Amino acid sequence: MVRHCIGALPSLALGGVLLGGLALGGCSSQPPDNADGGGSQELLLVSYAVTKGAYDRILPKFEADWKARTGRTLTVRTSYGGSGSQTRAIIDGLDADVATLALAGDVLKLQKAGLVAPGWEKELPQDSMITNSVVAFVPRQGNPKGIRTWADLARPGLAVVSANPKTSGGARWNFLGLWGSVSQTGGEETQAKAYVASVYRNVDNLPKDAREASDVFLKRGQGDVLLNYENEAILARRTGDLTTPFLVPEVNIRIEGPVTVVDRNVDRKGTRKAAEALAAYLQGEPAQEIFAEEGFRPVSPAVWSRVKGRFAPVKQLFSVSDFGGWSRVNETFFGKSGVWDQLFRASR
Repeated sequence: MVRHCIGALPSLALGGVLLGGLALGGCSSQPPDNADGGGSQELLLVSYAVTKGAYDRILPKFEADWKARTGRTLTVRTSYGGSGSQTRAIIDGLDADVATLALAGDVLKLQKAGLVAPGWEKELPQDSMITNSVVAFVPRQGNPKGIRTWADLARPGLAVVSANPKTSGGARWNFLGLWGSVSQTGGEETQAKAYVASVYRNVDNLPKDAREASDVFLKRGQGDVLLNYENEAILARRTGDLTTPFLVPEVNIRIEGPVTVVDRNVDRKGTRKAAEALAAYLQGEPAQEIFAEEGFRPVSPAVWSRVKGRFAPVKQLFSVSDFGGWSRVNETFFGKSGVWDQLFRASR
């Protein structure tokens, strides 16, 4: 892999404590991997809430693989939360070595903050994506409201549960799924905006992340329908929290989950080799098989060919590129005074 070098970063204040020693520029002054001279090392993987079950299974396998290949002991610590919140935490000083966030748009924020070098998406195949998913609808027992299509979500009086796009990557995918259900099927932008506004008028509260949205609907009994990742619905079925069928719209958005090494941090800490190995491992078949078992659609063509029968068919998949890419989406839809802010104000 290409070794990245990033310029100096100002000291950061976190929780009232000044984090110094972060102003190292260039590569020549960076400590080597395993700089402490011992046989052990530690990484911090920062991810979004719904990936925990998968990483609880994947990371021990990676640690064993690393030990077998290098003879060194490696421990991977983890941090989970809403993708937007986790991105902000890394920018504010959370010392992540590897970030697996809910959308490439959050990695671009790390890049803009000088933590990740441009070109990160070309470090691995598949544009450095490690999982795919789609949006699922989870109705109440027997689907008493008769929810079948995207259009049904805008019906007056329906209570919709979806997370907050300001803090949750999953909620941003929900938003784009809603918008694209109109714009990608022949509708005009004004029609898409009116439709999405109608749906969010049916959203009473906005949980901070996808996992909390599941809890609000499944455990607290709020709402008539939940919008969430397909993998969350699959997990709920497996754990028994959901006993009824869920729906996957035939027109849907391809939800793409990226991985990136946090260049500035790994070069300062001397953990690049281990961090890059972890990122690559997440695309390998052992990890991809586990992601599939946990309800994610694998990016590995070989694994997908073996498991695709487990997943609902989708006739039309659109992607974030159909909206102009994440830079445009972040600015147009989720930036200050963007479409989300306008619709939120109008719906409250």
